[in-house]
Amino acid sequence: MSHYPLELTGPDVPMVRFMNVTKRYGALTVLDDLNLDVTEGEMVTIIGPSGSGKTTVLRMLMTLETINSGVIYVDGKPLTHMPKNGVLVPADAKYLRRARASIGMCFQHFNLFPHMTALENCMEGPVQVLGLSKREARERSEELLEMVGMIDKKDQHPSRLSGGQQQRVAIARALAMRPKVMLFDEVTSALDPEVIGEVTNVIRRLVSEHNLTMLMVTHQMGFARDISDRICFFFGGRIEEQGPPDALFGNPQRDRTKQFLSAVKEAD
Repeated sequence: MSHYPLELTGPDVPMVRFMNVTKRYGALTVLDDLNLDVTEGEMVTIIGPSGSGKTTVLRMLMTLETINSGVIYVDGKPLTHMPKNGVLVPADAKYLRRARASIGMCFQHFNLFPHMTALENCMEGPVQVLGLSKREARERSEELLEMVGMIDKKDQHPSRLSGGQQQRVAIARALAMRPKVMLFDEVTSALDPEVIGEVTNVIRRLVSEHNLTMLMVTHQMGFARDISDRICFFFGGRIEEQGPPDALFGNPQRDRTKQFLSAVKEAD
């Protein structure tokens, strides 16, 4: 790993950089020499057919997957590797835990702790991981539950909440860790159509009011078009085409992009 920088420096360091990242499962290459930069405050949405590597990108940023080659940097520091004796080596568990603290993730399935109330779910990370006092964690969590429109349900357990409400609590919980990067993986796909708007409205608000760097995987093209600064169309573990939403949806350049978007339109 000697040819990769120990950290990224200079005026234009992206918040996220995938540098020559390859991921294989046996003979199957899921990400193929991927290079992707996301600048601070940018909202990037990844679209593409099933198996194109979209969710793998998010799982790697959450350090849920190891990579076969290349390096991922977050805020200039290596995420997947750590400096040792002047070169980068694969990160150990302790380094990964620290690095992961700057990344928040909301999954398709809400992953809330069932035995905790909405408020306790949001307080747990700040107290246990960040070392906040219970009072500080409570104040922060209540503020965020207010922001996602869930303060009146703060004492309810997840089983008493609808899917849309659970997803909004999950977003508040992720934000309670004050992440630099927020990841959304198909956050509306497990929801009933009538509650999807609740969750997309919260994400819209985050985009407009907070300078968070966000990466989202979604199959909701209208929402992606509406909310993103840039759309990346993945195919076969690579970025086939990328650009501002109006350009990519309105005038796609590549045949595969055209085929995918027309198939999605027909499915709608």
